[in-house]
Amino acid sequence: MTAMNDTKLPYEHEHELAPRTEAQSQDDVFRSNDVDKINMARMGKTQEMKRVFNQVSLVSFTAIIMGTWQWIIMANSQGLTNGGRAGLFWSYIWTFIGYVLLAASLADMAAMAPTAGGQYHWVSEFAPPKIQKTLSYAAGWLAALSWQAGNASGLYLCATLIQSLIGIRDPSYGFAAWQGWLLTIAMTAFCAVFNIFAEPILPLMQTTFMPVYIATFVATIAIFWALCPHVDAHAALLEITNEGGWSTTGLALMVGQISAIFALGGSDAAAHMSEECRDSGLTVPRAMIWSILINASMGFVAVVSFIFACPSVDDAVNDPSGFPMVYVLNLAGRPSLTIVIVFLNLLILMIGNVAYQASTARQTFAFARDGGMPFSGWISRVNQKYHVPVNAVLLTAAFTIILCVINLGSSDAFNAILSLAAVAQMATYSISISCVLYRRVTAPHLLPKAQWGLGRWGVPVNAAGAIYAWFAFFWAFWPSSTPVAADSMNYAIVMFGAVVILALVFFLVKARKTYAGPVTITRAYLDGKHS
Repeated sequence: MTAMNDTKLPYEHEHELAPRTEAQSQDDVFRSNDVDKINMARMGKTQEMKRVFNQVSLVSFTAIIMGTWQWIIMANSQGLTNGGRAGLFWSYIWTFIGYVLLAASLADMAAMAPTAGGQYHWVSEFAPPKIQKTLSYAAGWLAALSWQAGNASGLYLCATLIQSLIGIRDPSYGFAAWQGWLLTIAMTAFCAVFNIFAEPILPLMQTTFMPVYIATFVATIAIFWALCPHVDAHAALLEITNEGGWSTTGLALMVGQISAIFALGGSDAAAHMSEECRDSGLTVPRAMIWSILINASMGFVAVVSFIFACPSVDDAVNDPSGFPMVYVLNLAGRPSLTIVIVFLNLLILMIGNVAYQASTARQTFAFARDGGMPFSGWISRVNQKYHVPVNAVLLTAAFTIILCVINLGSSDAFNAILSLAAVAQMATYSISISCVLYRRVTAPHLLPKAQWGLGRWGVPVNAAGAIYAWFAFFWAFWPSSTPVAADSMNYAIVMFGAVVILALVFFLVKARKTYAGPVTITRAYLDGKHS
């Protein structure tokens, strides 16, 4: 992806580097180039982690984390229930367009401020000064919630996939919820151990498995087209259904779009690894753009192939495995082939979960580093031997285990976690893009110079992205069906509200005195540089 707005250095008047700290001087350890050092100095941050990612490995890392084609054919029960095959297709189309706008806006901000903090940092830099502290604090908590919930959903999905493999081999298997939770604990522990002790090989692992990710996609789609029965184009593309009990088909379609919303999310994972990739002002935005384009295109082929190969929506949603994809694969009449494809999908998802946990821990670490969380000093500590925020990794693992407890009491737990991740994610997208739009309209000269940018397309792309983000945020709260019962309620609104209240209490008790927002550090650096 070619930059729309190129400069040699990201900021004007930067003729000399900022004074080098002891950490910054260890080039053989951290591998920062001159522009990386300037970016870190401007944002008032010390380089503590190794820059081990390059362009290819960061694109692979982000693309596998997103896993769009996998999520849209596996975690699509809400979309099939509310909209059916055609609803899933058309909601994917507009979500595809919306996410390209979002990714472009987020990449633009990542180029201006390449930091592991991501959205809350961008809000602090671009929001109106009087409200930057409050808004950036809120964005930090919501971003943490989004990534933590997304991490839990991915590990929970893998646990249930393992159970589905057992069910294929043993139809009498009961899919006990407590067994799924124990499997989630085991996989969470594996990801945590890898992210602490094997983090230097994470880029190599992601690059190595990117071809496997693509090959598994090709094999899955080939089975859909070659071995499964097919419905006609009218049934696949035009018959929108309403099995959720909503008053209109249009309302059902809006509720069902959550499947597409979650499947296309995650391109901002690259931003949270900004402090671990070389030449981050270019590498990160390019990775965000390429990952959304690659995944959205693969997802389009996957959703079209799936809806034509799915003769019964009801049977797909109610398949004993819990996965509509398994129902369609079984129609090929080759049980051993189904096991191989499900296993390959499980393998790729686990590779993605290792990366997702890394990105989640970095976002949590960054917000704690700026004093936004309880026990910030402990959470933001970077292990000097491994150069990894070990405590943030452990906290992320613990949160996943706790959050997945909800599965023990509700059969709709997975949809609740998906909705929680989507709600919090869209909240951070909405706030951050609205803030950069405000700055771009009111004081464009104050935007930092960057190596990559939207140029004259900034205002329309930001405006359209913000509108879509607020639109998706509203619909992510809705339950999957009506009337709503205790076991079918969308608990995302409860958990979202609880986190907001917790954040507010902590802000009033302590953070209002200790959290100033990253922009205050940035201003102090610039004032000293140009005084």
